[in-house]
Amino acid sequence: MRDRICIILVNWNGKKDTLECLDSLTKVDYPLFSVIVVDNGSQDGSVAAIRAAHPHVPIFETGENLGFAGGNNVGISWALSKPFKWILLLNNDTTVDPDFLNAFMRAAEQQPEAKILGAKILRAHEPTRIDHLGGRWNPAIAEFESLSAGDPAHLHTDMQPVDYVCGAALLMHRSVPEAIGLLEPRFFLFWEETDFCFRARRKGFSIWTAPEAKVWHKVSASFIGGKPHSHYYWWRSRLLWLERNLPPSERQALHRTLIRPELLKTLRHYFFRSSQHFLSRLILLPSNSQRLAKLKRLKAGLAGAIDYYRGRFGNCPPWLLK
Repeated sequence: MRDRICIILVNWNGKKDTLECLDSLTKVDYPLFSVIVVDNGSQDGSVAAIRAAHPHVPIFETGENLGFAGGNNVGISWALSKPFKWILLLNNDTTVDPDFLNAFMRAAEQQPEAKILGAKILRAHEPTRIDHLGGRWNPAIAEFESLSAGDPAHLHTDMQPVDYVCGAALLMHRSVPEAIGLLEPRFFLFWEETDFCFRARRKGFSIWTAPEAKVWHKVSASFIGGKPHSHYYWWRSRLLWLERNLPPSERQALHRTLIRPELLKTLRHYFFRSSQHFLSRLILLPSNSQRLAKLKRLKAGLAGAIDYYRGRFGNCPPWLLK
């Protein structure tokens, strides 16, 4: 008997992407799956458009932007109240291979101890290149490293255990959230799946890649503010991840040897470029868009770190959305 799967899409002003994703899911040939959409307070007509095109897909409206973690938590909670055995987090800016759910289930049979599985995520703009297929924690740089980013799609065909898999296409057995709880909502965006996977590993669950399950990802389509927007969340969530997942001695050592020097370097660059910009305006030179973009990115990273230390989470500052 086949296992029932619930697929969760979180939408935030991503009408076109979500409709394309839902259209691709209609071609999936696995017999026992359901799709739900969690709408994070969209204002682009998403809900009406989704209902018109896919009237049988349930939509849960949060009324506000809860972020990737908060939005998915709404869907996970609903799925746990139903008889689904597996729950799939799928980015709304993906399209899927028709066989990808069958491939996930074959992987689950091949490695029964694997209770979190990650798809082979390919680049939508470069379909024969891998965007993500699992990663490992590198304490030397206090970051996660992808094992295969940029590699040709035909490589990495064998399943392998990893520290985490990307939340853009993450399949979890229901026993995982039942044991460890939901995604940590303070992450909002970035690092939430790495935190979830580390919590799962501490409870004895295994995380594996499922390279036969293929999806194509548009990559960062949700970031309307571009790099500054993502840089803010990356820094804030990185610091939160260190707090939640490393022992105090290791965390303090990383802050001393890596985090503080990186932030001081960013601060120096920010003041230098701010001075450049001020002097340019003073002598009436035309604005340099590249310089302004770099300045905004530096400011965003610093703002993310400051907000972490202040305990400010949730959505990013409004100036990053402009």
